[in-house]
Amino acid sequence: MAIIRAFLALALLAVYSFSWAAEPEAATGPATTAAAQPAVRADFTVATRKVFVFRAILAGHSPQDRLEAAQRRLDRALVRKGPQRTTVSQIAQGSQVLLDGAPLFLVTPGDVNALAGDTPHDVAQDSAQKLERALAARREAGDPRVLVEAVALCLAATLAYAFVLRVLVALRSAVKSRFERLLGVRLARVSFRNVRLLDAQLYVSFLRQVTMAVVWGLRLLATYIWISFLLGEFAYTRSWGEWLKGYLVELAVGIGQSMAAAIPGLLVVLVIAALARLVMLTAASVFKRVESGELQVGWLDQDTAAPTRRLVNLVVGLFALAMSYPYLPGSHTAAFQGVTVLAGLMVSIGASSIVAQGAAGLILMYTRSLRKGEYVRVGDKEGTVVDMGMFETRLRTGSGEEVLMPNAWVLSNTTSNFSRDGVAGDGFVTEVKVTVGYDTPWRTVHALLEQAAGATRGIALEPRPFIVQAALSDFYIEYRLCAHAAAEGPRERAEVRNHLHQNVLDVFDAAGVRLTSPHFHHVALKEART
Repeated sequence: MAIIRAFLALALLAVYSFSWAAEPEAATGPATTAAAQPAVRADFTVATRKVFVFRAILAGHSPQDRLEAAQRRLDRALVRKGPQRTTVSQIAQGSQVLLDGAPLFLVTPGDVNALAGDTPHDVAQDSAQKLERALAARREAGDPRVLVEAVALCLAATLAYAFVLRVLVALRSAVKSRFERLLGVRLARVSFRNVRLLDAQLYVSFLRQVTMAVVWGLRLLATYIWISFLLGEFAYTRSWGEWLKGYLVELAVGIGQSMAAAIPGLLVVLVIAALARLVMLTAASVFKRVESGELQVGWLDQDTAAPTRRLVNLVVGLFALAMSYPYLPGSHTAAFQGVTVLAGLMVSIGASSIVAQGAAGLILMYTRSLRKGEYVRVGDKEGTVVDMGMFETRLRTGSGEEVLMPNAWVLSNTTSNFSRDGVAGDGFVTEVKVTVGYDTPWRTVHALLEQAAGATRGIALEPRPFIVQAALSDFYIEYRLCAHAAAEGPRERAEVRNHLHQNVLDVFDAAGVRLTSPHFHHVALKEART
């Protein structure tokens, strides 16, 4: 019953599609007057086949009158039971179609579409061929033997159709079970550090949906072919079956032509992609040698080799995309162009801050303001540079925290670099500021600070630590101890500074020298008295 329902539904669809495909062409010639008048036509149909379309008025007779006259002539010719041979003769008014030598209808210039290049003679020849096929189908419809053969072939085709449906169901089950086993085994092997990365159930579910879609597509194709075969076996429905077959062939040919037309463009895209990939590999090889120190280039060093390599890859990729865009299938369609314009608009609006951060990162890299491993102070943040990205810079203070700073913020703040003191090797400059009153000799303060620096583990003996008077204020002198520390890690650097501060406090306490300024001491005493 399901097969019969499908047959009836698709048969009605075929009838509707056939009637829809048979729309009238635009009539031209003396019979047509103003464009605003509705087109008048009359279809001459024989055995469900449209043989000719009357459009023009001839000698005062409307297209409907001409159709009725042609139908009466055809009936008289069929009563005579002649050989039913069609011919075409040329007369002054147009081309005449004859059946067994008797005139049947006349094709005038007003009945054809001159804009499409049709002529009365060509249309008459085509109509004569259609009439022969329609009369042959009419004779065949009255032959019981042919009808029995057609019924037998239809039954055989129906059995074959049912067998194909059963085979598709079995094939779906077999393919689904086999691929589920293969996916389960293969995906179980995909792991990283003994952890499975892929969930086999998701891929199995996706495979089931794809298999179901393919099987239903094959079912619809089999049903389409089966119905077109059934319609083609009977004389009165053969025209519909031929139309269905022609539509399927035309669709397949159109798909094949589109695929064939896209092949040259895809080949060009592949060539462009291969050349771009070759350029990227060559650039990566050169930049890796610069980054490792094997190759020396004047304008390029180890710090800027990696970002330059990424920039070159980005530029080459964008250039390859721009070159291959016209050769992509569908790139000239309005939908494709609209999607690309929308994507570009979204990127330009939403990525303005990202572009600003990236530009700031490039400026920091190429001006070499910061380098990985250096000890710096940016604004109020101080620590070791552990990473310099395109969008942010990371500092590690050594006290258990990591500071992430946007590159635009880094570029807009003052940066103090303590790792560029001109001393060979790694390390950084550390300093301690103390304020001591004028009653303590400065030589004593210098000696105490040098003693504290010498007692701190990690402070280098060469270059020697030195002390400067940074400021002569109203009530105290500001001293600054500058020393070179050989520590490299963030934690070690924090410990060196901590030990240095501790030793300064111990040395000054042992010498009886107050680090609190007289001004602060005077204010504190005044507040205590009040």
